[in-house]
Amino acid sequence: MSKSRLFGGFSLWAVLPTFTLAQQDILPIVVGASFASGLNVYATVATLGLLSHTHLFQLPPALHLIGSWPVILICAVLFALEFILDKIPALDLAWNALQTFVRIPVAAFLSYGATQSLSPTAQLGAGLLGAAIALAAHGGKTAVRAAVTPSPEPVSNMALSFGEDALAVSLTWFATQHPIAASAIVAILLLIIIFTIRYVIRSTRRLFQQMRASLAQRV
Repeated sequence: MSKSRLFGGFSLWAVLPTFTLAQQDILPIVVGASFASGLNVYATVATLGLLSHTHLFQLPPALHLIGSWPVILICAVLFALEFILDKIPALDLAWNALQTFVRIPVAAFLSYGATQSLSPTAQLGAGLLGAAIALAAHGGKTAVRAAVTPSPEPVSNMALSFGEDALAVSLTWFATQHPIAASAIVAILLLIIIFTIRYVIRSTRRLFQQMRASLAQRV
């Protein structure tokens, strides 16, 4: 039964504003969705699918499958699984390591499909850009988790996980409604990630140096 028949010939979705993907908005949306995918790809795809299914955002034809209920439900179930596993210290690192082979390829696929109206070269470039941004977000997330996981209290790890989930969903929605502003936010977050990774690497080196010095003194 169609939606219009459910409401006696009146379509509820017809009165909702639909964001149509304009040419100038493609790249900013790719940037926002790719970063969100690097944090939580299942939340990103499920959010895009729900926005498309409710006609709040119009996906390009190459990505229409994302708006189908089977894809939305599968991603929702996987999101629920990640929601639990990602908040368990040590297990979250193993889960994030496995997701390297999901988040980055899916981000590349989304970016490639979103730019189907462009030239093949531009599509390939968009796919590579999406993969690079997802890799940066994923790498930053993993680096921070590696630094926080050894902490004996579980609150910080859970707080980070909640924040990442919320950011993935909200950034995906925001990118579809305000692409330019979302891409600016991503640019700032990428800078923060760069400095964070540098800090984590330096702290890790300093820790190993201290451990090595301590062992040398004992010997």
